[in-house]
Amino acid sequence: MAASVLLPATVRLLSGFRHLSRVSRAAPISLCRPHNHSLSTTARHFSQPTPRAEKAKVTVHYSMGDGQTVTVQSKEGENLLDIAIENDLDIDGFGACEGTLACSTCHLIFEQPIYDQLEEPTDEELDMLDLAFELTDTSRLGCQVCVTKALDGLTVKVPEGVADARDV
Repeated sequence: MAASVLLPATVRLLSGFRHLSRVSRAAPISLCRPHNHSLSTTARHFSQPTPRAEKAKVTVHYSMGDGQTVTVQSKEGENLLDIAIENDLDIDGFGACEGTLACSTCHLIFEQPIYDQLEEPTDEELDMLDLAFELTDTSRLGCQVCVTKALDGLTVKVPEGVADARDV
């Protein structure tokens, strides 16, 4: 009953705005700054984009299972899985779940001093690491480790084999 009472009032209210919408379409009104309708001043005022600070470059060394070391540069804040993918590192099966923490194919091994600088792994990451090939006390998943300027020059070891936790 209340809806039927409100409906005609709503229709009347909205129909009152039709006139205003026709006016605004015919003559656009800017609330940001006054219009200058003079033909002699046709310059437009565009806001200048605020320059974004370039993220610091970080060097990462991937020590491959075959003994080869590949050195790449990346922006601070990216994770080690994305860095490997963006630099086309040839690591068999690396990042099969695309960083969704559903496999252990981006398993990396860190040196103890570097490992100690990293944030603690989550329980979900530890569960996936339990299924990783060549698991060590300093193992982490590359998709969960973001590089910082403090990690510049970091060396990570890529295990020789891959164990995909999704296949278990």
